[in-house]
Amino acid sequence: MTNFDSFTPPTVEHLYQGAASSDFRDHQDPGRLDTVASRLAVGTAADVDRAVQKAHQAFQHWRSVPVAERVAALMKAAEIVQSSGADLAPLLVREHGGVLWEAQTDFMLGSGVLQHTASLAESFLEPTTYDDEQSFICIEKAPRGVVGAIVPWNMPVVLTMMKLAPALATGNTLVLKPSPFASAALTLLLQRLSDALPEGVLNVVLGDTEVGEALTSHPLVRKIGFTGGTATARHIMTSASGTLKNMTLELGGNDPAIVLDDADLDKTLDRMLPGIFTRSGQICFAVKRIYVPRSAYNTFVDALCDRVSQYRVGHGLNPEASFGPLNNKAQYDRVRQLIAAVQDSPAKVFELGHKLDPAQWHNGYYVLPHVVRDAGHDAPITSCEQFGPVIPVVAYDSEEQVLGWANDSDYGLGSSIWTQDAERGLALARRIEAGSTFINSHSFESLDLRMPFGGVKQSGIGREFGAAGMAEYVEEHAIRHLK
Repeated sequence: MTNFDSFTPPTVEHLYQGAASSDFRDHQDPGRLDTVASRLAVGTAADVDRAVQKAHQAFQHWRSVPVAERVAALMKAAEIVQSSGADLAPLLVREHGGVLWEAQTDFMLGSGVLQHTASLAESFLEPTTYDDEQSFICIEKAPRGVVGAIVPWNMPVVLTMMKLAPALATGNTLVLKPSPFASAALTLLLQRLSDALPEGVLNVVLGDTEVGEALTSHPLVRKIGFTGGTATARHIMTSASGTLKNMTLELGGNDPAIVLDDADLDKTLDRMLPGIFTRSGQICFAVKRIYVPRSAYNTFVDALCDRVSQYRVGHGLNPEASFGPLNNKAQYDRVRQLIAAVQDSPAKVFELGHKLDPAQWHNGYYVLPHVVRDAGHDAPITSCEQFGPVIPVVAYDSEEQVLGWANDSDYGLGSSIWTQDAERGLALARRIEAGSTFINSHSFESLDLRMPFGGVKQSGIGREFGAAGMAEYVEEHAIRHLK
């Protein structure tokens, strides 16, 4: 187990030219609440204005930098992100509560996003032209300007790169607000990236709601990229409405996993479980509700509980931990309230798994994994986004019934279908209301950078990854010469 006494928390300042703070606060390790993970500057609206002004000045130059040079900068950034996981991933664990392999995966995925975006940028930015006897038409892709990015704490590196990569590749500059629950490792990483870029292209302001509102309402910010909760997105849209900013919003989900009657239950569980409990269930497109044919229901639930009972919960730097604590007190309290409400309902809730360090259990936001059986489709535990290690399993009687239930949600981020018949799975997938539907997977392994990522309904606006992601960061400029 890691020696917690040997750790010195870093002090982290904003990242923009001339940044200087007098106000700092401590951020506690969610797995050791008596330990400080980092000391963070607290920003103001004035900090945001200074950072945006720097970004706006830098935009005048960066937009005209040849695409090949911007691509080279992204490839260099990918190398920095990849190598930085070695020393920054343990700090990220102390900040957000994930286990070490999850934090390392965050850096690896972030590097991959940078590389993939760089590989597409030159072809994406090629103008489209038409030349005939009547006219010459040229349609060019122009950068929007200063991009304001706001990212959450659960996977801050890759979620930042999903905004930074397309923004910088297409000639925009960036001002980013990290989550106050995971600012240090990300900002230290971005400092390394900033050192390889022209002054002002990449900026960071740390802080809370005041910083977010100043960023989203600033008249020089022309684009917002946000990943986080749906309720917060509504506030962002209101704040940004006065200046009519373009937005990409990747929001929450209540992802259904539909197990069909021909599925191999053992193989299904082996591949589904990482999509339920990785990051303690704190992933936007994690499996949030499982639908199983009534004929297989008892067998499935028993097998699920048997596997979940083997999980071990502890600090993320403990190599024996299957997953770590929840990230913050508000989320911890909410999950505990959800569990308590189920315990007072006709449904049955099973608390499973093992405490790795019982003496430290109440010194962190630890919750054991829970499986809920006999909860109805309309039960609060099924219809909400739990964002914790709690999974309800619902029995269904027909494909039409389960399809209706899957689509009966305000959310529509991810979804999955589990079957041995690929054609049957594909036919059903096409009827799901979601941004993504996976067949026989539902976890990080389901993602492919060639697929646009985002949600429908209350799960978001716009798409990330690849050419679709870059399209969110440009304006099409049509030029016509009438001969």
